[in-house]
This record gives sequence, structure tokens and C-alpha cells, in this order.
Amino acid sequence: MVNRTLIRSLEDDNLEVELNAMFGDAAEELLLDSLEDANKQFDVNQIVEGKIVEINEEFVVVDVGFKSEGAIPKNEWEEGEAPPEIGQTIKVLIEEVEDQNNLEEARNMISLSKRKAEKIIQWETMMASVQEGQVVTGTVTRKIKGGLLVDIGVNVFLPASQVDIRRPNDIGDYIGRVVQCEVLKIDEARRNIVVSRRSLIEKQREEDREHLMAELEVGQIRKGIVKNIADFGAFVDLGGIDGLLHITDMSWERIGHPTEMVAIDQEIEVKILQIDREKQKIALGLKQKQNNPWTNIAEKYPVGSTVPGEVVNVMSYGAFVKLEPGIEGLVHISEMSWTRRINHPSEMVQIGDKIDVKILGVDPQGQQLSLGIKQTQSNPWDDIMQRYPENAEVTGKVRNLTNYGAFIELEEGIDGLLHVSDMSWTRKISHPSEVLQKGQQVKCRVLSVDQARRRIALGMKQLDDDPWNTTIPEKYKPGQLIRGKVTKITNFGVFVGLEDNLEGLLHISELADSKVENPEDVVKVGDEIEVKVLRVDSDERKIGLSRRRVDWTEEQHRVEAEKEQQHQQAKADKQAELKGGLGSEGPLIPQAE
Repeated sequence: MVNRTLIRSLEDDNLEVELNAMFGDAAEELLLDSLEDANKQFDVNQIVEGKIVEINEEFVVVDVGFKSEGAIPKNEWEEGEAPPEIGQTIKVLIEEVEDQNNLEEARNMISLSKRKAEKIIQWETMMASVQEGQVVTGTVTRKIKGGLLVDIGVNVFLPASQVDIRRPNDIGDYIGRVVQCEVLKIDEARRNIVVSRRSLIEKQREEDREHLMAELEVGQIRKGIVKNIADFGAFVDLGGIDGLLHITDMSWERIGHPTEMVAIDQEIEVKILQIDREKQKIALGLKQKQNNPWTNIAEKYPVGSTVPGEVVNVMSYGAFVKLEPGIEGLVHISEMSWTRRINHPSEMVQIGDKIDVKILGVDPQGQQLSLGIKQTQSNPWDDIMQRYPENAEVTGKVRNLTNYGAFIELEEGIDGLLHVSDMSWTRKISHPSEVLQKGQQVKCRVLSVDQARRRIALGMKQLDDDPWNTTIPEKYKPGQLIRGKVTKITNFGVFVGLEDNLEGLLHISELADSKVENPEDVVKVGDEIEVKVLRVDSDERKIGLSRRRVDWTEEQHRVEAEKEQQHQQAKADKQAELKGGLGSEGPLIPQAE
């Protein structure tokens, strides 16, 4: 026996697509097979005429010409519909016979349906009047799996993909709307009609597109609707064809995203910039409706003029400053300060700052302006000679230490170099860190100023007189015995500290009477030793010392001095001989004795 509940729940909509969406093909085949079997035996599923013979609280009894009457649930007469009357003739669908083996017994009633008969008649009428490709109009009644139901007299299926050219976010928004659709497919056996709203729109757009392409010309101003927005621009429907409004053609001013200028479904006026009729591509412009602010830019902003502006962007290499809508220029990081060392432009300016800039360069073709901030201020190097004259005493802070010296900050952005050789008259300094520390305040003397190269040379030792010209030659005489402490040992000798910041060299040959290979075999750093002053050379700023001659007599010194004099004379004669032997006749060859 056919499941009555299943039949009624499906037949109420009479849509094959709903059957598929809700139950699948297997349920449909089961239903059709069941109806077919019943029809073969008892003419079930046929529409017949009958006369109303009785009406009670639940059923309307109808005589359809069989020995048994049929019953129709009273609720098949909907509210607002004319109520049934005894003697009225109506068309009904034979649904089922309760007991097929006792059909002749009057007590066995036939199950009938007025509502289903009406729907079947509606479908048959619709099938006879509707053809594929025909345009129909109906109201969207509800949303089902895969699409919408549209009432065109019967319910037809509008797939979600056929609702519009671009699939809506929620097709349920169409419920209650009257739509026009094209009939795509009619399946009479299944009583199924599939329609498309998209195909109608596409056909209309194609007609509009051909008409529009014939009308469009470069330079025209057209109205359009913004249909889609991307990072690179917006697509504008001109009435059948979309054109691209690129972000760079939206405004003469800098914009970060197209949404700053347009919104979806907004109607705007655009200018036709380019047309590719073969590919049906159109380039649109919004800013081109207005005059180009770069026209006559050189006259508006002559080089050397100072103008106000607003910082609109800060990059690692500089800052962009807007002078007026659509006119921006770059202040390079090197043009921000005369003296300050800037690691990033954000140290000087921030977005939104109102500043004055000087026009350094104008490029109308490239639409570029070169701007400067420091040029709006006086250059502190212009009067550097007056503020830091040579020989002047100055005070500054140690900003940086290098192997060759220290940079002393005299004022913000103005440094002087204190070379390692100008830190002490007497002390041998290998690295400035032996004397100075970062951040330390020091006094110096200005030695020289190079305004063109922006360099100032400083000296610390020059604050005092040179002791090599005064006190050292007077204090240390050749032959004098003194005591000192070993401060440094090298492969050629030993440095001995005689007083603060003054050292003498004890050559390896003067360490002992015997030959010394390694000075550390004789003395150690920190040892206090007695030495004799051999010589004081003020020009070379050196004091020669000897340890092996500490106990020498005057005679020994005289003999050593004669030997040294002979050695120096022999050395000089040898040099003269070599020099004289390289004449025009070639080198002299010594003869055998």
C-alpha cells in the first residue's frame, strides 16, 4: 500500500526538484511505482467528477459513480474558499481504496483528494501553455535546498546559480519578490519546470553591451553603478558592460584603498579613458573629470620658494608632504637636518604634522617634487668659524670612540674629532678608551676648522705646554740613574714608566750584557728596575734607557761612545760609496788586492 503521508507531503508542492532535494531519486521512484501499481488495478491516481452527497464535521462525502462513495478531508477547502455544498459537482483525484478485495461492499470508502486534483489540472494546463525558452513571471515563495520556488501558477524551481549573474550572499532575500525568468527545461513526466533569471539578465546585458559599445567614445562622461571593489580598483557597470576604475585614476590625491572613494551600488560619473573593443575592456577615470593639479606646477611652486604642507606618509628614506590636494613632494632623509644624525624620518616628523618646506626641484613630467626641511633653517656650518675659532677652548661630550680617536659633540649635530695622537704629549695611547669614556665631558682646544668638509679637529694635550720642549729635557739628562716600573714588554724591548704619562724605552740590546732573545726572560710587567738615561730626543719625543750600563764607569761610556761614533762613520762612508758608484759609467767593481 502506498504511504499516504508521503504522497501528500510531496504532492502539495508538485515539484520534482523538491522531491529530489528532500528525498532523492529513490523515494521518487518508489512513489511513482506505487502509484502505477495502484492505477493498474483500481484506476487510482485518476481525476474523476463526483457529486457531494454528505458533509460532516471531518469529511465531505462524494459520489464518484462507484458502489462506494469517497471521502475528502474537510480541511482541503482552504480559508477564504467557497465552502462545499450538497449536490455540488467537483473534480477529485482517486487516491486509494481502503480494501481492494471488498470494493463492492458499501462500507468500504474510497480516499479522494480535491486539492491534488486541482494541482494536477493546474500542471496539465501549465504544461500545455508553457514552452522551453519562454519568459514567465512569478513570485518567489520560499527557499529550498539548491535554490528557490517561484509561483507562476504552479511552483517551478529556480536554481541558486541561476538567480543572478553573481550569486547573491543569501538567495532568501528574494522571497516575496516578483521575478521574470526564462524556462530552461520542462519534464512533463515528472511535472518539473526549471527556470533561470540569470539567462534573461545575461541576454539583456549582451544586447545592452552591443548597443553601449557602439555608443562609447574616449573622453565621454558616463554614469555607472559600482558593482565590485578590489584592492586595485572598482568595477563600474555602465549599463551592460563593466569598466575598470583603477585606484590610481580615482583621485589626484593619495588614497590607501578604493573604499575611501566609492561604495558598492553607488552611482558615480566617470570618464572613458580607453576602449578595447575587441576584448570589450574599458578603462575609466574619476580624477580626470577635474583639472590636473600638476599643470603649471613649476609656476605655482618655483624652486627656492618656501611653502606650508602636511606630512601624509613617512617611509624609511623620507617623508611625503602634501602641499595641496593631489600635490605631494618627498623630503629625503638627508634634507631634514643640517646637523642632526637621523636614523629614521619619524625622529623628525609624524603623519599629520604641519610643516614648512622649501622647493628644491620640480619634475612636471614625472609629477615629482623634491622638498627640504633643513633649508628653511639657517645652516649652523655657515658661521662655524666665528663660533669655533682656531685655538679656542671648548667643552663637549664624548659621543663615540673609534680606533683612531674620539668624536666630541660640541652641540647637537656638530662634532669635532679628537685624534688619538692629540690626547697626550707623553703617553703612548693605543686606543682612546684608555683615556676617555662615552658620555664623558671633556675640555679641548680647536686645532683647525674645515668649513667646506664640515670637519673640526680638536686637541686635548694642546691645553698644556709641550713638556718635551720644557720640563722633560731639564729633568732627564744622559747618564742619569732613575728608577721606573715596567709597563709593557715587546719583542724589541721594554717600556719603563718614569712618571705619570711618561715612558722611556729600554731596548732589548740594553737589557743585559749578554744577548737577550726574549725580554720576558729578564723582566716582568710591574717590576721596578733601575735604569740609566742614554739620550733624550725632544724631536722624536723619546727617552732611551739602559739597564746593562747602570754600573759603567766614565771610561766605559767613553769607549762605547767612540765605538758608536766609528760605527756611525762607517755606515755613512758605506752609503756615500754606494751612491758614488752609481754614476754614468755604471757601478764601480772593487778590485782584488
